[in-house]
Amino acid sequence: MSLKLLVLLNFTLAVYLTGVIWTVQLVHYPGFAQVAPDRFVAFHQQHSSRISWVVMGPMVLELALAAWLAWQGRELGVGVWWALALVLLVWAATFFVSVPFHNRLAHGYDYVVIDGLVRTNWLRTLAWTVRSGLLGWLLWRL
Repeated sequence: MSLKLLVLLNFTLAVYLTGVIWTVQLVHYPGFAQVAPDRFVAFHQQHSSRISWVVMGPMVLELALAAWLAWQGRELGVGVWWALALVLLVWAATFFVSVPFHNRLAHGYDYVVIDGLVRTNWLRTLAWTVRSGLLGWLLWRL
C-alpha cells in the first residue's frame, strides 16, 4: 500500500471517529441524564449494544492502521508516532475510564456517574480531534 493511501485511510477513520465522539460528547452522553431512572437500565443496555457497532470495528481498524503508519511512514517524521500515541491514549481512556463508568451505569441511573462520564470523555474527544488535525497535516504534506 502506498504511503499516501495509508495516511488517507488513517485520516478517514480519524475524522469518522472524531465526528462520532463529538456527537457522543455534546448530544448523547449529556442526554443520559434526561432518561427516566426507571427506564435507564434498558436504555443504557440498548445504547451500549448499538454504539458498539458504530465504534468498535473502526477503532480496531484505526489501531492497526496507526501501527502500520508508524512503521511504514517513518520518513514522515515524529508525527506518525504522535498519531499512534493518540490512538493508544484513546484506547486507554476507553477501557480504563469510560468502560468502568458504563459498567456502573449498567446497574442503573446515577447522575454523578453520568457527569463523570461526560467530563472524562473530553480526553477522548480532544485526542481524536488532535489526531484528525495531525493526520490532515501529514496528508497535506504528501
